[in-house]
Amino acid sequence: MKNAASFLSLALCFSMPAFAQNAATPAQVNDAQPAANLRDVRAAAERGEAAAQSDLGGMYEKGIGIEKDEAQAVLWYRKAAEQGYAAAQSSLGMMYEDGRGVAQDRAQAIALYRKAAEQGHADGQNNLGLMYEYGQGVTRDYAQALALFRKAADQGSVQAQGNLGNMYAFGRGVAKDYVQAAGWYRKAADQGEAHAQFNLGVMYEEGRGVAHDYAQAAVWYRKAAEQGIAFAQFNLGLLYANGRGVVQDDAEAVSWYRKAAALGDTDAQDALRTMQARGRGNSKRP
Repeated sequence: MKNAASFLSLALCFSMPAFAQNAATPAQVNDAQPAANLRDVRAAAERGEAAAQSDLGGMYEKGIGIEKDEAQAVLWYRKAAEQGYAAAQSSLGMMYEDGRGVAQDRAQAIALYRKAAEQGHADGQNNLGLMYEYGQGVTRDYAQALALFRKAADQGSVQAQGNLGNMYAFGRGVAKDYVQAAGWYRKAADQGEAHAQFNLGVMYEEGRGVAHDYAQAAVWYRKAAEQGIAFAQFNLGLLYANGRGVVQDDAEAVSWYRKAAALGDTDAQDALRTMQARGRGNSKRP
């Protein structure tokens, strides 16, 4: 089972890419009428309305109602950010962090995240926290990361809640506390965050911070697996293979192993070969 070591591995995967999304769908955009929305948003942006400029940047970044153009996204995020619009500051910071539409510049990313964070913007706080956690462009400082994650998590940021769970799980900037870790993972998992769902499944399987419960582990692994998390697919396959928390079912085990294997999970690929060698579940080599 991907347990202690893989729990660490997955949690790191959860934190590092967990820069908050720039904006789910720009606030003024209705996907059902992209042309009309684009026209209205562009008109407002050209009048100098910061929220519309930020929304237009999001439309260019994601290709909503218009051809994707990251350079244009940067242009419109910058216009809004220069007016002090926190959401655009955080979004522009991500473009600098990733080097999308602009040359990669972590110092600029940090400066923009900090501006957004100082206005109380949850994504800016979370993103700046990640820079401190991993020492990217700043000296690594777990205490600063923890404080920033907590501010964002208290505002309901699902990414920050998961990241705060990691800090408690690994004792970064705070004493290791599995009960607190499980509590924060649950907050994120209940909002549908797939990596937190996986991590909560591990907590149940290992009995860390919660009562040991294979059935609950299966519930949370399934939620994450259905969102395409390979580790969760593999662990759910193992539960089926061993009849832990679910009725033993080789065919189901193979089905989940196959999904994880297709995503490149080498343990799942090995498990499929083992099932095939033992004539279980009608497995085929990935």
